[in-house]
Amino acid sequence: MIRKLIERPIAVTMCTIAVIVLGIVASRMLPISLMPEVDIPQITVRVNAPNTSARELQASVISPLRSQLMQTGHLREITAEAKDGAGIIFLQFDYGADIDYIFIDVNERIDRAMGSLPKEVERPTVVKASATDIPAFYLNLTLADSEATGRLSDRARENKLIEMSNFAATVIAKRLEQLPQVAFVDMSGRLYPELAVIPDMARLEALGVEISQIETAIEANNINMGNLTVRDGQYQYNIRFNSTLSGRKDIEQIPLNIEGRIFRLSELATIVERPQQRQGLVLSDGREAITLAVIKQSDARMGDLKREVSRLVDNLRWDYPDIDFTVTRDQTQLLDYSIDNLESNLIVGAVLACLVIFLFMQDFRAPVLITLTIPLSLLVSLLFFFILGISINIISLSGLILGLGMMVDNSIIVIDNISQRWDRGEALKDAVSTGTGEVFAALLSSVMTTCSIFIPLIFLSGIAGAMFYDQAMAVTIGLVSSLIVAMTIIPVYYHLLYRKQHRRGRNRILQKIGVRDMAGAYERSLVWVFRHQRLVLALVLGFTAAGIFFYHELAKTMMPAIDKEDIILHVDWNRPITAAENRHRTERLVAALGEAVTHATVMAGQQQFVLSHTTETAGNETLTYIRVSDPDSLAPVVARAQAFVRSAYPEAAFRTEEAGNIFDMIFADNSAMLTARLRPTSGSAEPDKLNPLLAAVRDSLPGIRIEPVVWQEHVTLYADRDLMSLYRVDYAALYYALKSAFNENRIMEINQGQYSLPVSLGAGERTVREILASHTVLSDDKVEIPVSLLLTESPDRDLRNIVSGAEGEYYPLNLDMPDSQVPGAMTAVRNAVERNDDFEVSFSGGWFDSRDTLRQLAMVLTVSLLLLYFILASQFESLVQPFIIMSEIVVDISGALLILWVCGSSINLMSLIGLVVMSGIVINDSILKVDTFNRLRKEGYGVLRAVLTGGDRRLKPIIMTSLTTILAIVPFLFSGGMGNDLQRPLSLAIIGGMVFGTIVSVYFIPIFYYYIYRKRSGK
Repeated sequence: MIRKLIERPIAVTMCTIAVIVLGIVASRMLPISLMPEVDIPQITVRVNAPNTSARELQASVISPLRSQLMQTGHLREITAEAKDGAGIIFLQFDYGADIDYIFIDVNERIDRAMGSLPKEVERPTVVKASATDIPAFYLNLTLADSEATGRLSDRARENKLIEMSNFAATVIAKRLEQLPQVAFVDMSGRLYPELAVIPDMARLEALGVEISQIETAIEANNINMGNLTVRDGQYQYNIRFNSTLSGRKDIEQIPLNIEGRIFRLSELATIVERPQQRQGLVLSDGREAITLAVIKQSDARMGDLKREVSRLVDNLRWDYPDIDFTVTRDQTQLLDYSIDNLESNLIVGAVLACLVIFLFMQDFRAPVLITLTIPLSLLVSLLFFFILGISINIISLSGLILGLGMMVDNSIIVIDNISQRWDRGEALKDAVSTGTGEVFAALLSSVMTTCSIFIPLIFLSGIAGAMFYDQAMAVTIGLVSSLIVAMTIIPVYYHLLYRKQHRRGRNRILQKIGVRDMAGAYERSLVWVFRHQRLVLALVLGFTAAGIFFYHELAKTMMPAIDKEDIILHVDWNRPITAAENRHRTERLVAALGEAVTHATVMAGQQQFVLSHTTETAGNETLTYIRVSDPDSLAPVVARAQAFVRSAYPEAAFRTEEAGNIFDMIFADNSAMLTARLRPTSGSAEPDKLNPLLAAVRDSLPGIRIEPVVWQEHVTLYADRDLMSLYRVDYAALYYALKSAFNENRIMEINQGQYSLPVSLGAGERTVREILASHTVLSDDKVEIPVSLLLTESPDRDLRNIVSGAEGEYYPLNLDMPDSQVPGAMTAVRNAVERNDDFEVSFSGGWFDSRDTLRQLAMVLTVSLLLLYFILASQFESLVQPFIIMSEIVVDISGALLILWVCGSSINLMSLIGLVVMSGIVINDSILKVDTFNRLRKEGYGVLRAVLTGGDRRLKPIIMTSLTTILAIVPFLFSGGMGNDLQRPLSLAIIGGMVFGTIVSVYFIPIFYYYIYRKRSGK
């Protein structure tokens, strides 16, 4: 076939051009995204129960729901958390489960559980999470000219914030949602108004009017009786009776008939429009803000979203100069940065690989021909990407870069074999035809062995396996494409370039600067190795044993550390503070971080987001997103934040969270290295029971920070039923009086279009003691009875967040420590718990996840090695020669672990994948070498002569292919960005294995081959 292709260069050229055109068209049509599209198998159930304590919510709502939802199919883990007024249940399912069907099943189970829940509890909302639900960016709106707004009164500034809230909802959010790339705009930080009816208590007492009469009058004047149809002969009319209240003026004009005298409500009470009591707020660089989380359509291209949003924001800044628009947590910038870095790495890697080829080949024609392999193989790969529906993302691009060095390997070996046969005196056409066919089996075996290593990666369980499907397929497609190019196009154009020459000439300039003949030096060194076989064997065994040491010394993590310029600080102040105090404390925290912080967005207290892309926070919690000037500044800033919180507010709990890019949402393990789940043996986990146990744990682990128990104080009011009976006061009157006193008496809501304006009846804000001391309630005899006479106050405390799982309620004690300290810490915690009769313990956390990953990768490596053996045994028709080739893998793994240890990396998912990948790549040289030994022996060479001659012939292509593979991924080590940080451990593992693998292939494999076949042949 090769000879026929050589005779038809025009046909081959036309086919090549057609493939190039198709590849270019396909590359322009491929979607570009940061990560592959993967549905997260997670469902979130949100419970809204205002005025319900965490303990009551846990007992009456969360526990029944959890019991029902635990029966859902494919459930992997369930975690529930109850807070005052709200609860949330996270359901994680096995990857690959039909999340749409599960979503329906979860809703049906909630419907079945509704009968056992309190009647006043709303039906829980169910949210199905997906990677595309992660906001592409956040847009913060703040009032411009902070100095001018700073001179405004509090009331005027609040009015402006209300106006900006309405503007953000009615204009900005709508204009963003009109973009075809935007699916939804989620908002938080809005300030809503309310109408407060504040009675004049002195005048009401003088007139003998109860507050309930005011409420009755307001409700009586806000009715809509519907329509009345009237027939008048052949005509019909609709008459509508409507007496609804539309604003403050209508409420002020409500009449009250008091003993025959008409009073307007404005004479008995003051009606004011004021901001609703805030449960949370958003600050952007110290100014109150409205933040909009913009979520893109699942099928939208990130580049199109970036372009359209940039244009819109520029127009908004021009149209509304009194508002500042700040874009934060921009995923589109991350996409551009990561993709640009990977593309530059692709170019640098290709240039370095070409440079190696020029220096070794010492000719301009053959290297140019090999260099053409890279763009041709890439275009063919992109064409297959389009056919298989693979997008351009940091995973698939890194796979192409990983395969870049291997793409030229096939062409290097084909051209080198052709050149050697031509140099030995064969005719050019015969050398091209025979030389190409001679290495086809070995090259096919090399590609198959490499693919056999990559393909099992897609069987990794969970999202990791789904994500790295793109990488495995990218490398496989690249290798198959390069093999097709090497076996069809390279021979044709080699013959076309050299057909007018009688022998292959070398460029004199390249001969001077290129790599000189290494045959003599290699033969002398190989002879020395043969003479010191025992020493070499001892070195190999010793280095292999050292790999065990490196493995134990390396830290084990789930994912590699990625350089970041932003992070989220999560602080629970652990005190029942107001929103204003929460803001004050957070502003102090941000001020203590230093000048390295270039932007800070504070989300203090409860937020108003609909989706679960942001951590749920209570009124005394805060999330502070910070961005710093460079990655090196982030760790010191976090350390300053932690030191400030522990010194200024030692009772507070502090932790950090990922800033929330798509990679972090999918892969980042926010759990601690070790979580001790302290389950109460009876009753519930109460602070008074937990504190002695935590003190014992703290004594057992003196070097580890134990966060304080996050608890809350609450006041329980007990009514004296005997006194209530004596003074003839019923519970309803007492409850109504307290409800009004605490500003919780909401009478009605006025529809204002985009929002409802609530009307509440009550006084200004007062403390519990002030209300008990000054408030009264009317008895049935119209006698004012002080509520302090009827009620007694009892302070109590309980956990603020009550966490439960499949095993029931537990307290999560998070312990951050190095990987090596986890076994000792588990023993210490277990011993402390055994001495306490109130709790029992189980463990979870990142330590177990990393061990699970190690087990999965070990299984993948085992399957890959078995596939390697089967393929090699089939190629060589031998059960022994695959062992010769695969014997170097153990040594190469030790070399990879050594490089990881020296460079301060860890054993993580990426470095483990690098070890698996390296195992498939590194044996390609040994395959070619053993194949050459076999052919020379068939030609009549003795074993020793075959080993020496074959080693000499394959020395240069082995070194060239190793260098091109190494240099193609070297750029990962010296540039930043998520894509590079993600691939750096993988690159270190491959480079370390390739360096040691080349040495083993050049020296150890010949000895091993000679040692086995010398005895078999009797020579």
